Amino acid sequence: MLTAKNLTKKYGNQIALNALNLTIKKGEIFALLGQNGAGKTTTINLFLGFIKPTSGELKINDISVIQRPEETKKHIAYIPETVTLYTNLTGLENLKFFSSLAGFKYSKDELTFFLKKAGLQTTAHNQNLGGYSKGMRQKVGIAIAVAKQAKVLLLDEPTSGLDPKASNEFSQILKELSADGTAILMATHDIFRAREVATHIGIMKQGNLVTIIEVDKISANELEELYLQTV
Repeated sequence: MLTAKNLTKKYGNQIALNALNLTIKKGEIFALLGQNGAGKTTTINLFLGFIKPTSGELKINDISVIQRPEETKKHIAYIPETVTLYTNLTGLENLKFFSSLAGFKYSKDELTFFLKKAGLQTTAHNQNLGGYSKGMRQKVGIAIAVAKQAKVLLLDEPTSGLDPKASNEFSQILKELSADGTAILMATHDIFRAREVATHIGIMKQGNLVTIIEVDKISANELEELYLQTV
């Protein structure tokens, strides 16, 4: 679902991403770990088409992001560290609006189902987002991804600032989406949350993907030790 081949991004003489090779299959959750400036957000932004690569290629659902960017956007949903929604609209109204932008028209019952699937409590569906916590807004973002029938979910520091309960709930939702076949790429600083939710973890340093680990082959303590040794 996601492929990068020798993907490189330079800003002048500075290399933000160096010859990245990455493959994420249907149902896999790939977590990118690394310090600030390691290349995690650059990778996400390249797949989103927000920035153009200096060289290399990248595909979403076997479609070139460089050659057919608008078509690739039909297959993806993006949840940044802070989800930008309309605070003067309710959760239900936000979901209706953003899903309609993607060309979908759903009944109120269908919209309610998506919000429930994303874990948003029913009492909040008709409340304005101005009163939502960050975790509740993240759930509306997940509901939008489900309503868009996104095959790929791109996340940039999605659990930053969430309390442990909200972070755990978010992780469970990601696992459910993965079980439904969604491919997920997540940039994060949270080593233990990555270990809990991901199928694969990549550690980045200075624009290089230094190592890729299958999560079921490493313990949390071993991952922490490897991370500290790498960065």
